[in-house]
Amino acid sequence: MKKSFYFLFLTFFAFISCSEDNDVEVQKVDVILKFTHNWDGVSVTSSDFNTFKFTTENGEAVSIEKLRYLVSNITLDTETKEYQLINIGENSGAEIVFSDVVIGSKSLKFRFGFTDADNTDGVYQDLNSVSFNVPEMLGGGYHYMQFDGKYKDTNNADANFNYHAIRAVDRTDPNNLIFEDTSFEVDLGSISITKNATIEIKMDISEWFEDPNLWDLNTLNTVLMPNFEAQKMISANGKSVFSLGDVTQ
Repeated sequence: MKKSFYFLFLTFFAFISCSEDNDVEVQKVDVILKFTHNWDGVSVTSSDFNTFKFTTENGEAVSIEKLRYLVSNITLDTETKEYQLINIGENSGAEIVFSDVVIGSKSLKFRFGFTDADNTDGVYQDLNSVSFNVPEMLGGGYHYMQFDGKYKDTNNADANFNYHAIRAVDRTDPNNLIFEDTSFEVDLGSISITKNATIEIKMDISEWFEDPNLWDLNTLNTVLMPNFEAQKMISANGKSVFSLGDVTQ
């Protein structure tokens, strides 16, 4: 009799425990990814455009006139956003919101540009409408970045630059284009999420001109899109551009 009572007690306790476990509510929060921009640590916003207030590692004074770029496969653990166009000059796209994120440790990754698999010509209507396409003669698809401005040349005169990033294309034979995927993944590691959070992702614009390729705007300034080697250099320099900033919770 005692054994039966003991067995019933354990069964009842196990049932209560399971019921309590099932009643535990999974805590979900909102997470905002906020892209900020700086030049070697000095904040850059649209109010800093059209003024010669920055200097490249190679010594050229630079004025930014346009800077917009694409990130894709934006992943916070199991949550993913397809792509986002960030336009500093128009103050748009710099925040990406993930809703109903389960608290815990989350890995944060994204890609600069589109992979070849995603870089299908003409399919993204919002990008088509803002002229982010790449000409068909260069293989179509989309820009990764449009970065335009002026620099002071060797005669201290204003000269244009168009630092545009696309999938690298070798046009040696225009009838047989050779492509190289120059998009790249940015892995910002794991972040512990305990409540509603804002995660800063920093772009140091100066890094586009620095490492591993010291950029000379007097040599490489415009018509960079059809330049196969220049596109590979841009991609290499971009790998040090992004970093994790403040995490506010």
